[in-house]
Amino acid sequence: MKIYKKRWMQSGIALICSLAIVLSVFPVFADNEEIKNLENQTSSLENELQGINEDILALSDEISTTEMQVEMLNGEIARTSDELADAKANEEKQYEDMKARIKYMYEHGNATLLELLFSAENMSDFLNKADFIENLSEYDRNALNELQNIHQQIENEQRTLETQQASLTDLQEQLQTQQDQLQAKADATSTDLADVQAKLRQAKDEEAARIAAEEEARKQAAEDAAASVDNGSGGGYDDSVINGGGISASTNDVTLLAAIIQCEAYQTYDALLAVATVIMNRVESPRFPNSIRGVIYASGQFEPVWTGRLDAVLQAGPTSLSMQVAQDAINGSRLAAVSDCYYFLYAHGSNRDGIIIGDNVFFQSW
Repeated sequence: MKIYKKRWMQSGIALICSLAIVLSVFPVFADNEEIKNLENQTSSLENELQGINEDILALSDEISTTEMQVEMLNGEIARTSDELADAKANEEKQYEDMKARIKYMYEHGNATLLELLFSAENMSDFLNKADFIENLSEYDRNALNELQNIHQQIENEQRTLETQQASLTDLQEQLQTQQDQLQAKADATSTDLADVQAKLRQAKDEEAARIAAEEEARKQAAEDAAASVDNGSGGGYDDSVINGGGISASTNDVTLLAAIIQCEAYQTYDALLAVATVIMNRVESPRFPNSIRGVIYASGQFEPVWTGRLDAVLQAGPTSLSMQVAQDAINGSRLAAVSDCYYFLYAHGSNRDGIIIGDNVFFQSW
């Protein structure tokens, strides 16, 4: 929404400037030849200003899209760092437990195990203790395998984090390049406008009264345009579930929705439904694709799509809670607190204002 507001304001300002130029180049007392020359000049300037404004708007859209992706990726890097810290803590605990068992076996040796066997009161007790010793050894082997798997998981998460950081660096470089291009275009536009204003002052001198009236009209139009976009919004957290209307969806759509909300939210009903509400809001909005698959796979919108996390959850299968929330959302359930939201980010990786649910911050417009 912010992108559209920016575009509207820039177009409005460009239109006002163009209108001021058009109205200011027709002196009342100029001869026909001068009027014709000024008309030709005005037409040329209008075309030039239109082209410059289109270039500026195109660059503004590219920068806004890149900033959105950078902010999303920052949130995912923060999320991955938190998960990596938890994995390392689990690894250290598993390692300490294993060291304690190995130390005990080395200190006491097989003698303790033999004493355990010979202390059996009967054959049944002997067999039970032999099974216990065998299960203990198998547990240690399994614990060692689990520790190795945890090591591999940590290495994979570290590689993912490094890849995300490299992507973030590339996006930031692209953003800087686009900002430089936009600034250069703005400087060129300012120079062109200054030249035009200098040429048109000669014609404006012949009808000072008319120019004063037109200037007053231009200022009033600018004030009206500024006033029309001067508004705010707010809202509080409401954990109630409302009915937003159901849609028809295939089994694959339900599974896809369950997988993406599982990637983007904690495994609590409110956190999952909040993300599902945003996705369903997009499906029902003319500003986004009108299908669940179209919204999820829209270019640059959901980080798990381009990093492969979504495919991993689809391959393993979503949890039963994720499937339940996805089906409820398709049937019409919406979380009231975010019923008017179209965007969210990982709260610990963003400084945006909004409604925080399950460590995600939800907001209406970018």
